[in-house]
Amino acid sequence: MKKFGVLLVLAVVWLTACSRDNGPYNTGVYMLLDTSGTYTNELAQAQKIINFILARLNPGDAFAVAQVNSASFSEKDIIRKQTFDDRPSMANEQKRRYQEEITKFIKGVKPSSYTDITGGLLQAIEYLNEANTGRKIVLIFSDLKEELRPGYVRNIPLQLKGFQVIAVNVTKLHSDNVDPREYMKRLQEWQSKVVAGGGSWKVINDLERLDPIFE
Repeated sequence: MKKFGVLLVLAVVWLTACSRDNGPYNTGVYMLLDTSGTYTNELAQAQKIINFILARLNPGDAFAVAQVNSASFSEKDIIRKQTFDDRPSMANEQKRRYQEEITKFIKGVKPSSYTDITGGLLQAIEYLNEANTGRKIVLIFSDLKEELRPGYVRNIPLQLKGFQVIAVNVTKLHSDNVDPREYMKRLQEWQSKVVAGGGSWKVINDLERLDPIFE
């Protein structure tokens, strides 16, 4: 019996060590909001997605929302970031304040002239790596048409190993209706960039079915 007790203790120690080796189990989400041109008209849809994510995240998870504008590789473009408290009641209060701040931003947002999606992705990678979450999800709420300010360099490999990148609400431009190949080419180019960086890629355009974000 004594021998059995010793074996049980050793098993518990082994399992604990294994769980530590596997690293953190929390989730980190970084959402990029395209605020260029007429795409700002879509931001009411973004708010629905943000509310969905807030409802799904648990205490200890991390969530940041940032705007994609003329120069997005900057922490100043982060609208709100939060690692939720381990106490559920406190985490719920943080989520309520989060919703209030996003609502305030959307009401007062001003369209930008350019769309630095790559810069936003670089900032997302930096944030989620520093947050050290077990799962890393980047959402891109955009038509995926990148337009850079003259002189900006964004031909930079994306280090996305272990990241899930999900494009949501990829609306079609007028030119896409004229030539659908432009839309398909844009999606393919972004998928190639993400996969080349070691990440996974997904597109969700049906905003009534957001569960695949966390699959």
